[in-house]
Amino acid sequence: MKARVKSSASSSPAHSRASAKKEEATALFALLEEHEHEQVSLVYEPSSGYRGIIAIHDTTLGPALGGTRFWHYANDRDALIDCLRLARGMTYKAAVAGLNLGGGKSVIIGDNKIRNREPIFRAHGRHVKALGGRYITAEDVGTSVSDMEFIKAETDHVTGLIGKSGDPSPVTAFGVYRGMKACAKHHYGDDGLKGKTVAIQGCGHVGYYLADLLYKEGAQVYATDIDAAKLKAVVDDFRAKAVNAEEIYSVEADIFAPCALGGIINDETIPQLKVAIIAGGANNQLAEERHGDLLEEKGITYAPDYVINAGGLVNVNAELEGWTMERARNKAGEIYETILMVFDIAAEERMPSYRAADRLAERRIAAIAKVRQNFV
Repeated sequence: MKARVKSSASSSPAHSRASAKKEEATALFALLEEHEHEQVSLVYEPSSGYRGIIAIHDTTLGPALGGTRFWHYANDRDALIDCLRLARGMTYKAAVAGLNLGGGKSVIIGDNKIRNREPIFRAHGRHVKALGGRYITAEDVGTSVSDMEFIKAETDHVTGLIGKSGDPSPVTAFGVYRGMKACAKHHYGDDGLKGKTVAIQGCGHVGYYLADLLYKEGAQVYATDIDAAKLKAVVDDFRAKAVNAEEIYSVEADIFAPCALGGIINDETIPQLKVAIIAGGANNQLAEERHGDLLEEKGITYAPDYVINAGGLVNVNAELEGWTMERARNKAGEIYETILMVFDIAAEERMPSYRAADRLAERRIAAIAKVRQNFV
């Protein structure tokens, strides 16, 4: 008996795989088109296992600057989306901070706890170098100043180096603190934080330094972190009250300060919130833009994340420009006035604060683009 001839119809495994790959590629380019970036580069280096993505969103104001995030993503699509969203945020962050920088970001996909880090970061440095100065990197989640030194061995387009601007966390935290005071001024009519209760989510570097500033002003801190040691440090050093990770959203406090990963303001968490203000250092706090509208409906004052956490970018820009650390700290302190400006635009144009922040950033980018087009 002759074997049955396999059909060439779409039910064949080979055809199905080809169709799936085609659909996946189409979805990838649709995703890139949706986020409107100037350039996205993906590199795989087999000897080290390096898998990196660099997204350049906009270079109207200057070279794209943004940190390198090392994270174990659920899948490659999640990594790409995170990179694209973070790069866009950096464009807007630099614009509202008044810096001559564009926006970019990079992610390395993998286990950020690995000990032999040099091959990975040397490969990443070559990836950065290949972009010819259009992108400058720095420290971010899962990376350190030591990692930046490995990148430096391959390219000059890196900041946050040992002995220079270093860890941006203290300046980031100071900017968040100043933005938080601006929120209090807007909401309560007084920017004093003494006696206020603040729930901090994430006790890493930024969260720790923020807790220090709040403690010194006399605020009561509630804190949580998935890392027990980091949480203990904040509790011991600043008399904070420890809260379980899942309970931080329902803490009755004046201010909620997200200082961990993004997407935490969402359909599940918003109904739990019992705060008047959200002001924290995390990027991409809104899971979707509509969640900013929901906060507005609830009467919660929201400090747009890329405005209030711009201190880290100010810190690395100080290294590029040769500023003193005092000048960098003073520049981060201007976040107070910028936050109030955002609230003024929101009131004048009757829009949520996250849209007002976008409006402020887009105005500056458009104005500089027009100057460049018209100047001969």
